Amino acid sequence: MTGILPELPQVTPDERARILASPRTAASHRDLLGALPGMNAVQTGGAASVACLPADLSVVAWNVERCLFPQESADLLAAYAPHIVLLSEVDHGMARTGQCHTTQDMARAMGMVYAFGVEFHELDLGGATERAFCKDYFNERGWHGNAILSVAPFDRVTMIRLDDHGHWFASDELDADPDQPRVGGRMALAAILATENGHVCVVSTHLESNADAPHRAAQFDTLMQAVDDFAPDMPVLIGGDMNTGNHMPPDYDWRSETLFARAEAQGYDWGFTPDGHTTRPSLITPHPSRKMKLDWFCARGLACRDKALIPALTDDLKPLSDHDAVWCIAGISKETLK
Repeated sequence: MTGILPELPQVTPDERARILASPRTAASHRDLLGALPGMNAVQTGGAASVACLPADLSVVAWNVERCLFPQESADLLAAYAPHIVLLSEVDHGMARTGQCHTTQDMARAMGMVYAFGVEFHELDLGGATERAFCKDYFNERGWHGNAILSVAPFDRVTMIRLDDHGHWFASDELDADPDQPRVGGRMALAAILATENGHVCVVSTHLESNADAPHRAAQFDTLMQAVDDFAPDMPVLIGGDMNTGNHMPPDYDWRSETLFARAEAQGYDWGFTPDGHTTRPSLITPHPSRKMKLDWFCARGLACRDKALIPALTDDLKPLSDHDAVWCIAGISKETLK
């Protein structure tokens, strides 16, 4: 059962020393992951602005690429008046983002409550372009993860871990990246919220980039089963960076991903996702030729009222992320509820 805490326990110097001394194996990683309290809990905070959500929900899903600019990111979304924001790649206590709790900062700017869960404990400062943003040579916490923001309070929140074998840590994993050592793995946060037409489950997730389509499909199977267990017989909206086609250069064609059909077989509808690529050149990822469709919504028991792609640019054309945000209005009718 996921612990819900107002603060996540930091990794101690002794725990960090153990991580650095541990063999780079999947078995070792599982032991490390299970022993770190902050990796197995969800932090909640913020202040709600309404008691209950409407039946038609304005929802944004956005990979904010570390969230270098929390206030400007919040300002960008204001025109869409979101009731719920599903975030991935948010930092907490990382040098590259000024040691800030970027989820908390966005939630405060938007008048929302938040739930934050750790995807990875970062063991270093990041790549060369990220280091350019660092004023410190250390991370105060080293947390990097996913979040859910809401204008209404959460009824329940849980973390769903999608793998524990150390894809970015263990040298016995075929796709391990020795240049980006991390403890953790891809995960999702799920929350149940009250609406005027009953309860809804919303999910923020981030699937593996450093893998192939079958791996992501297996992660999504794990996610769907966990959501069924957490929120049975309830409308569900899942949003996030699915990394679809990420292993398929030069075209990065998302259409060969098998997770789409497997979700449809479970009653999910991908039609809540706007058309178009969702990546763009950014300050951290300045690759103009990188055009991919990574970010999606899928839903069950809901109706899509509207949808749009939100360019991740300020008025003066500064990129806020290497992902544009996806937005939809998801409607809950009483007929869909049991």
